[in-house]
Order: sequence, then C-alpha cells, then structure tokens
Amino acid sequence: MATTMAIVSKAADAAGTLFLLLIAVAAPLFDFQVVLPRHLYPAPLVGVYQWFAAEFDRYLIADPPPFFRGFVWLALAFLWPVCVANLYGILARRRWVATTSLMAGVFMLTYLSAMFGEMLGSGRAKPKLVWFYVPFVVIAVALVLRGLCSSLQAPAAAVSSVETSARKKRV
Repeated sequence: MATTMAIVSKAADAAGTLFLLLIAVAAPLFDFQVVLPRHLYPAPLVGVYQWFAAEFDRYLIADPPPFFRGFVWLALAFLWPVCVANLYGILARRRWVATTSLMAGVFMLTYLSAMFGEMLGSGRAKPKLVWFYVPFVVIAVALVLRGLCSSLQAPAAAVSSVETSARKKRV
C-alpha cells in the first residue's frame, strides 16, 4: 500500500510540476489579459492570446462574461500564488506540499466543474475546446490524490518517529 501511494505521489509530482510551471508562467502573461486592458501588454503577447482564443474557439476569453472575469480574478488571487508555492515545495521537497497540492487540485476541480457546466450546458463549446480541458481535470485529480496520499502517509511517519524517539530515551 505504501509503495502504491509513493508511486501515485511521484507521478502526481511529475505531472503537477509541469502543470504548476505552466500556471506560474501563463497566469501573469495570459490570464490577466482577461481582466486588464490589453493595451498594457506587448503586441506579441496579445497576438498569442488572440490566436489561442481563435484556435480553440475559447469563446469565454474572446468575450468574457462577468462571471468568468470573477473566476479569473479568483484564480489569479488564489490559485496562482498556491501554484507558485507548490512548485517551490515540490522542487525543494517541503513537507507542506501535500497541503498545497490538495488546495490547488480542489480549486482546479471546482473551477473546471463550473467551466464544464458552462461549456456543455450552453452548447457553444466545440469538442476541441472540451478536450483541451480534459488534461487539466486529470492533473487536478492527480494533485488531490497526491495531497491525500501524502496525508495518509504522514500519520504513519509521525508514529514511527515517536516510537524511534521513545526507544532512544530508554537507552
């Protein structure tokens, strides 16, 4: 059981690291274009943003409704800093990364469930757009599993360290 959790944790770390790196870079470069005036950005970045919206028919970023702007502000205020912290935590092998992985994964699943509700409920999303978001769901689930698996391992490690310290005191 412990080796399975370790494998899930390592796989989630690998997928999560790539995802977190993407969010850490893309959020300030592209997501802010949803909520801030585009003239604040260099023309090449605006061009990439517009190409991306057209290529995947991302109708929500082409003409963002107010609820989507709120989602983006929430993601920039909460998810982006958590992703940056989580990226650091994974690379520096910090113990608290299980908590931030769980936070990022749950946030992403919540965010994506609303996005899928809009895309599928409105009937405006083309299959290419829906399939674009599927890997994000998989990574969000992996981050949640990583957080849960690590939290399940923590009590066993804590008991082990208590037993070890108790043995040392007896000697």
